[in-house]
Amino acid sequence: MLWPLIYLPGERLSVAELSAARLDGDVVEIGEGYMPADAIESTATRAASLRSICGSRLVVGLWSAAWVYGALPDPPSRHSVMRGAAHRIGNLIDRRAIFHDVGVEEQDVADVEGVLVTSPLRTVIDVARRIREPEHRERATAVVVALIEAGLVDPREAITRMDSVKRLPGSKHARREIARHLEGTRERAASLPRQPVVTR
Repeated sequence: MLWPLIYLPGERLSVAELSAARLDGDVVEIGEGYMPADAIESTATRAASLRSICGSRLVVGLWSAAWVYGALPDPPSRHSVMRGAAHRIGNLIDRRAIFHDVGVEEQDVADVEGVLVTSPLRTVIDVARRIREPEHRERATAVVVALIEAGLVDPREAITRMDSVKRLPGSKHARREIARHLEGTRERAASLPRQPVVTR
């Protein structure tokens, strides 16, 4: 399926044509493609730009999903993709992507403009579990904050989901970080002035 605002190299225009259009200021890079310079970047355009990597059977996940949802300002240098739980896929060889052989259940997948992306809930859990890794701590924490503050994830639901899974590596650190935001949400709610009860 062609998405009108996204140009992928080799689809409608060649790499050379797109490069020339970029130099002329007509298009800008987004993910693995290009979009008109006056178009507004969104969840839909970011997802559509990854179509050439994931096709119809792979699911965009982790840092790439966080970028799609706007929780990271820039896409990762290599995109993270996973397989749907119902699919078996051999080794993926693509310099643009890192393949994680983890089956993603249907309930954890969102269809964004024909591109499969882990849901915001699954994304925040997957990313938060990387907080225990020193090299990912700062970026993972920023993603957790962004997804929760954007209202894409209910921290209570994330904690409930993690508590329902036994032996989930990294869940202790993830739970602690997400719970911190749950407490912050409660404190903000408590500080709001109470609205008068309106009766008829």
